[in-house]
Amino acid sequence: MARVRLSVAERREELLRAAVQQIELRGASSVRIADVASVLGVSNALVLYHFSTKEKLVAAAFGYAAEADLARLRKLLARRTTAVRRLRAAVRWYAPTGQAKGWRLWIEGWAVSLREPALREVAGDLDRRWKAELAGVIAEGAAAGEFRCEDPRASAWRLTALLDGLAVQMTSYAGPLSRATVLRWADEALARELGVDHAVLTAPRQRAPRPGADPPPPLGHR
Repeated sequence: MARVRLSVAERREELLRAAVQQIELRGASSVRIADVASVLGVSNALVLYHFSTKEKLVAAAFGYAAEADLARLRKLLARRTTAVRRLRAAVRWYAPTGQAKGWRLWIEGWAVSLREPALREVAGDLDRRWKAELAGVIAEGAAAGEFRCEDPRASAWRLTALLDGLAVQMTSYAGPLSRATVLRWADEALARELGVDHAVLTAPRQRAPRPGADPPPPLGHR
């Protein structure tokens, strides 16, 4: 059966998906151009035509995977609800869950970026954009009076640093932390950064007030 002819954009995406799969399977330092070509049934030359070197392919694959995660984060942060609820949803999604498939990819990326400038530049840019998305919603919630936060950027950095560290622990050392523990710690850290009570942060969502009723006070407002 003849192979379907793909556009340049479609071919690149196919190669990137295969590269992500092979990096997760073999590790970023061990994956070869031939591994990506073999899984798709194409030549090494075709992969090199699109990416020219293994290092560029790996960097592009990490960027491809991270952009998908960033799009999902933005979707969570764009929900029509309070900043507190959007931030909690984003932090709990970002927190490692124990399956850690995506986290294995990122830990591989961090390790390789110590030696590969191209990957370090890609990973650093995406990391800054990720933190900026969180910081923007924290600033929005503070401006709306939902909570107090003197430095949204610092809060975003502290939150992601905690979650990154927990991800390394859970991915590298099986067993010491449960999913429930990690999620509880993530909630507690978010509550501290926003200056709200943990019970307020985790309270079930309230129904909308009846027409004409007084609105509830902002979460954590002091």
